[in-house]
Amino acid sequence: MNTNNMLIQRDSKPWQLQVWASFIIAIFLCAVGLAYLPGSDLDRAFMVMGYFFCLSAAFVLAKSVRDQEKTQAEGRQADMPMFKLVVWGGFFLAMALTGWGLWRMDVNETYKAFLGVSWLYLITCSFTLAKTLRDRHEADLNEIRLGLRKPHGTPDAE
Repeated sequence: MNTNNMLIQRDSKPWQLQVWASFIIAIFLCAVGLAYLPGSDLDRAFMVMGYFFCLSAAFVLAKSVRDQEKTQAEGRQADMPMFKLVVWGGFFLAMALTGWGLWRMDVNETYKAFLGVSWLYLITCSFTLAKTLRDRHEADLNEIRLGLRKPHGTPDAE
């Protein structure tokens, strides 16, 4: 394999900083909104669980879509159809239930808008962070395959 023509693309440090900063800001905004949520403790607990459900479902969906794309490009069998249904269904169920909980909650419309926007910001930041982390991982693997660096945890030869 000719390594002279191999291009390993990495995200820039400012991009990585922006992605992490956005994700942390989104988490902070959601946490503030949920911490000061007026109403019952049950409403607050439902929304916290909904946000975590959406967050984990977004990361699982991002990984699943990326894995599916990679296996198709390699000509291999991708995930089983039932797994795709579970992943996509879980994401849409998480989003729908959280949206329903937010909509039916008996709080000021401005507060609902803040919670809704911070929630959607968190979901979009989650997809961007998942892609950034996966891109970095794939670039690391390519460098290892090409012998440009050693795997993490491998002792250096002396």
